[in-house]
Amino acid sequence: MVKATTSETSEARDNIVAVGQRVMAKKGFSAVGLNEILTTAGVPKGSFYYYFASKDAFGEALLEQYFKDYLAEIDLTMQQPDRSLADSMIRYFETWRSNQLESDCHGKCLVVKMGAEVADLSEPMRLTLKQGTAGIVSRLAAAIERGSAEGSLSVEGEPALVAESLYQLWLGASVMAKITRDEAPFDAAMRTTRQVLHLSL
Repeated sequence: MVKATTSETSEARDNIVAVGQRVMAKKGFSAVGLNEILTTAGVPKGSFYYYFASKDAFGEALLEQYFKDYLAEIDLTMQQPDRSLADSMIRYFETWRSNQLESDCHGKCLVVKMGAEVADLSEPMRLTLKQGTAGIVSRLAAAIERGSAEGSLSVEGEPALVAESLYQLWLGASVMAKITRDEAPFDAAMRTTRQVLHLSL
């Protein structure tokens, strides 16, 4: 029997996590069984328990990877030398909107889909969500502060509080867009965002 290399082991684990993100972004955490994930990933059930002690542990790992990738994308968006921070902020929220409106968001809308659900099911997953969303707010606050310094935007109040309010605004808009099956909540969120950042409508 040939023993799997560390690289192969990591690749198999990453594949299970990536498949889990895509499937759960569509259906939620509770509605998806392990068999569906493993069948889609093309791995036997025994392999799952080699990498994860339980479904909750898998959910925690899935969210950790999601936030790692998401925060890296924000960093990239906010560090474009050819764009102002105001433009980068609008680009970020436009991407948010497009991801939420896609029928298959490829796991990019995971927090909206799973947030309220898993926060009541698992304390470790709730804490992972708390830490991850705090990282998002922190990056938005830094972008607002830098944008204010460069003069491309301005806000009333502390950047951290403004960033938190904007993030909560867009989370709410995402939920309402799912309820109404309409883009109007995102239109309203963008108008408010531009007003808060003192940008032209």
